[in-house]
Amino acid sequence: MPELDQRVVAALLTTRLPQAKGRRLVLVQGRYAVGSPAEFTLAVGDGERRTVRVVHSTSVLGITDAWQAHLKDRGDKQEVLVVTTDVPDERLGLDLVGEMVRSHVIKVDEADIVKQLFGAADLDPRMRRDPWLWLPAALIAAEPASGGWPQHGAVLTLDAAMRALVGCRLGLTEVFEGGGSVDMDALLAWSRTPGGPERFAALEETERAGIAGWLEQSAGDAAPLLLRLALNGRGAEATALGVLASAVAEENASPDAAMALGTLFGAAGAKVSELRAYARAVEGTLTRWIDEAAGRGASAEQARQRVIAVLRQADELASAAHLTDALADHPFLPSGLQARLGCLAEVLPVGADAAQAAWEHVRDHRTASLFAPHRVELAGMAVRLARWLEEPEPQVTDVDQAVRTHAADWGLIDRALTLLWSGDAEADPVLARAYRNLYATAQHRRRSLDESFAAKMALWAAHATSGHSEGALLIEDVLEQVVAPLAKKKDRPRPLLIVLDSMSSAVAAQLGEELTGTGRWSELAPGGQRAAAVAMIPSVTVINRATLLSGRPAVGGQSVEQDGFAAFWRDRHRLGSSLFHKADIPGPPGHLLHPRLVAALASDDVVAVVLNTIDASLDHGQQGSVSAWSVADIAYLQELLNGARGQGRPVVLVADHGHVLDRSAPGDGPVSAEGVESARWRTGTVPGEGEVHLVGPRVLENGGRVTVPWDERVRYTPRKAGYHGGASLAEMAVPILVLAPSATFAPAGWSEVSAESVQPQWWKPSEGTPGAPPVHVEPAHKPTPPKTKPRPQEGKGPADDAIETPVAKSAPAVPESVSLGQQVVATKIYENQGKYVRKAPERKVVAAVIDALDAAGGTLSLAAVQAAVTASGGRTHTRPEGLVTMLTRMLNIEGYEVIGLIDSRTRVRLDRDILREQFELAGQAGSAEESS
Repeated sequence: MPELDQRVVAALLTTRLPQAKGRRLVLVQGRYAVGSPAEFTLAVGDGERRTVRVVHSTSVLGITDAWQAHLKDRGDKQEVLVVTTDVPDERLGLDLVGEMVRSHVIKVDEADIVKQLFGAADLDPRMRRDPWLWLPAALIAAEPASGGWPQHGAVLTLDAAMRALVGCRLGLTEVFEGGGSVDMDALLAWSRTPGGPERFAALEETERAGIAGWLEQSAGDAAPLLLRLALNGRGAEATALGVLASAVAEENASPDAAMALGTLFGAAGAKVSELRAYARAVEGTLTRWIDEAAGRGASAEQARQRVIAVLRQADELASAAHLTDALADHPFLPSGLQARLGCLAEVLPVGADAAQAAWEHVRDHRTASLFAPHRVELAGMAVRLARWLEEPEPQVTDVDQAVRTHAADWGLIDRALTLLWSGDAEADPVLARAYRNLYATAQHRRRSLDESFAAKMALWAAHATSGHSEGALLIEDVLEQVVAPLAKKKDRPRPLLIVLDSMSSAVAAQLGEELTGTGRWSELAPGGQRAAAVAMIPSVTVINRATLLSGRPAVGGQSVEQDGFAAFWRDRHRLGSSLFHKADIPGPPGHLLHPRLVAALASDDVVAVVLNTIDASLDHGQQGSVSAWSVADIAYLQELLNGARGQGRPVVLVADHGHVLDRSAPGDGPVSAEGVESARWRTGTVPGEGEVHLVGPRVLENGGRVTVPWDERVRYTPRKAGYHGGASLAEMAVPILVLAPSATFAPAGWSEVSAESVQPQWWKPSEGTPGAPPVHVEPAHKPTPPKTKPRPQEGKGPADDAIETPVAKSAPAVPESVSLGQQVVATKIYENQGKYVRKAPERKVVAAVIDALDAAGGTLSLAAVQAAVTASGGRTHTRPEGLVTMLTRMLNIEGYEVIGLIDSRTRVRLDRDILREQFELAGQAGSAEESS
């Protein structure tokens, strides 16, 4: 006899009472559930509500007595009496039958009730047979108390019914909104919700098994194990346990690991095949959560916290089960990242190749870039320093070479050393010691460069002037040689000069990388090489900023700078100018920049702005803020760049001098010396250890004679975060970055600076496999002398091949070196492809670009591609993007992407394998015979 509760009874009455014709006695086959209300009200028809009383009786007499009592107590009311019973129709008397709705005992048809509850015309036939016979009763029992089930109107499908049931029973309603489906991502997230797994465990066994079967079909074969964990009270740990399941996912998993993992899963039990499927599913879900966490907004932060919580829990479970060693190389666990860093620490002293492989393993950890980006960057810097230390000892030949090399190379050493000095707060002792040893070795080599530079500086400074600088760019000539060519370029807005007080080459490298990496700015320079100037001596602000802005040696504060800047542009170039210092930049409330500065940017003036953020951070001892710099770290820089770009202005970022950072030990005090004037210069004439005495026209203090440190460890005043005034490369080299919206802003003789030209070999290894070496081709037979072409008729030029080539009969054949690019353009396929491309690039241009990309491992910046075109002697293109577009038409055969733009259209990528395949060069990369 079926057990009926209030919902079933209410559903029956809702469909029967409107056709009851005033009858108020309803007999229903079944037993009213204990605890269900004996009386309730029910809406019937258009807003009418009826009171319902429910009793249970097992005999005709009991039914009669209940009805008589109902008539006696409530005879004049429209209240309904429902009697649940097992009495068959044939035993009922006519007196009862005449009062009964439908005149017989109503048998519960759960399918009809479900149709009524969902407002459906019919049900999916599968719901009326095994294995889904349990579903209608479950739907009736689970009907939401408020609002009921969603109305369908047409046929209620099995899938729609299960979505409704699972959403209600397990709290997954939001997953199904908008037609979504339940997958392992949703189930794993659900397993971590408070009370979610408990709701599943509380279900009746038949319903629970049915839901589990449906979830397996929807979410995959990893769902049953997850649900068993939820059933055994391990739902909150289910995702973390899935992370650990990878301990047996490999074929060579140890028996000890399998046993420990079996203990962790406990009563849920799992076969090795199940564990592998479960581990794959969890790793897939974690990967998607990590991708979500890499975004922005509240949902990204929630994903981030979810991933952190899961992985920490997994590490704790692994430690408790003694599985940490078995999972040492895990791609998700924090302990796995620590183990990979440990491997790096072991191989750093071995060599750069081993260190590079270990660092790539660190970088490939799935959570490294998201949760430990500083540690990954620091490890990468350590590997770069290891590569640099394997290169030949660098040399200082003269002041000009040293300053330019510092801007393009040695400044990056300073950048790497700064990051390595800041250290890894989470490093274990072995890794910390490896970093310290590497730092000490690299710093010793770097310090020798400063010592050599100081010796060259002492000789050079004795006679160097603007007219006799031995090729070096001087800080007083930056306006004339760098800014003025931009200001005089026709039909282009005047430049914006931004003076970043104390910007070193290391900082300039970071800013240049950031600004050109987005594709919004192109870096320009004379000859395509980043420029750097030599500072005045001593390298202090009061001298160098006035000199820079006046275009001549000068000493003074803001008034000297203002007068000198205006005079330079007025007297030498007949141009208007505007110079803004710190107090002139901020605008009134509601304005980022002062209206006068905004108006200047919109004018025809040459505009200059001085930003003091870097110098202030050094002076105020903010040691933690000087290890890395971004555009956002420098007040007003982003706003000025945006304003300049909005007006179409090129931008010149230049320092007045560089700086050295304080890296002294906590107990180290200032050096006691004669004639101290500042942190890094004095008037004494006898240099001590780490110092050099400088004399000459470029020394603008103490009558042209000062003693300054070349060793960054020497200071004469109390500790600050950094200093300037000395003669080290980091202080004397004045980096210059010229940025423009496009390369078309370049004056004559200028070109775009490629990323490759400012990233030395040791900084970034070639991507992918190195390019194939040139192939030496041995002729298969003696060459036949070419036929002599007839001379052209008078008035006509010679044909391309109308050139007589004398052949020495006795000369042996000389092996010919054929590059990949030359092989491609020599093929018949390439020739045929060119027939369909108007104004195709010259063959030597195409070959040069292919070879440059091949040598670089497959990727280059647009600027580097343009440089390869220029070096080939072929026709140059004003737009490198246009050249790449032409190359795609020439090389991308049958829709295969041989060449194309990547990284927001800032870099070019060549797929060398597809190139060889499409041009049928697969056997020619390393075989001379096949190339012949």
